[in-house]
Amino acid sequence: MTRATVRDVAKATGLSIATVSRVLNGQANVARHTRELVLRAVDELGAQAPRPRGAKPVGSIHVRCPYLLDDYFGLIVSSVAETLALHGRQVLLDAGTSGQRTTVLPGLPGRSDVDGALLILPPEPAEELVRLRDRRFPFVVVDPRTELPRDVASVSAAHFAGARRLMAHLVELGHRRIGIIGGPSDWLAADGRLAGYAAALSDVGVLPSAELLRHVDEPTTGHGHRVARELLGLPDRPTALVAFNDKMAVGVLRAARELGLSVPGDVSVAGFDDLDLSRATRPELTTVRQPLQEMGRMAVTLLMRLLERHELEALHVELATELVVRESTGPARPA
Repeated sequence: MTRATVRDVAKATGLSIATVSRVLNGQANVARHTRELVLRAVDELGAQAPRPRGAKPVGSIHVRCPYLLDDYFGLIVSSVAETLALHGRQVLLDAGTSGQRTTVLPGLPGRSDVDGALLILPPEPAEELVRLRDRRFPFVVVDPRTELPRDVASVSAAHFAGARRLMAHLVELGHRRIGIIGGPSDWLAADGRLAGYAAALSDVGVLPSAELLRHVDEPTTGHGHRVARELLGLPDRPTALVAFNDKMAVGVLRAARELGLSVPGDVSVAGFDDLDLSRATRPELTTVRQPLQEMGRMAVTLLMRLLERHELEALHVELATELVVRESTGPARPA
């Protein structure tokens, strides 16, 4: 393969050979937009391009997602990887549930091959994230598990607003006795959604019933099925069930079917996330769409700005959710 010359870069950019040479030699007397134009042309030429002299090697980005890369986490990680590739960044992926038992964050600032990190629903306590921040290591948290300090950058979905809109939909259908199968009680998302549900109920003068609220440690189909059987087995059963995510809602649908209850005739069912799974059920699930891929893209954008030493005014970014009404919710049956 023939390596491109400075003349080729000059031709591609419309700049003079002298200007291109100044950029590649790292000289300071070049306008910022001119430098970016040259470096973009170099990126497009790839391995054939002349290499800038004295340029610091570009480090990788550590992407920590200590969970199975299913249809939830997989969408976020794929979006992150694709967006980092557009920035010419390599990904060091740390994924899988075994990662929850490893200590990773303290060693990141000392690695010469890593420039920054994206931490997806990190299991580490907030104090460990603060220590990483204090060492001036650039990182962004995606879907924080716990409340973060104001100066730690993060991206999440608008859990409160999404949950409130979902519950308002059920209230509009006449439901008042609504069972809630929440996620882990120490997750920030679970707190936000519970607050949203309660706010919509309070709008019509209804207090959430402790009898109808359950938390699970793992938001899986199996746990959704188990808890739904408990709630639907109550003497005064709920007319609707809201699950922490679509997977749990699938378990709810199975429990209703086993108990001979029709959905939505006897009980309405709703989830959260709008995974492909929500369109594969019968009936199809009413749910709240989270912009999972956009969360990944936005997190990369924030991290790139941190790496370029830009000042960020919005450190905690919440992306809008959307209520998606399908066949699993309907009017409450009169008592």
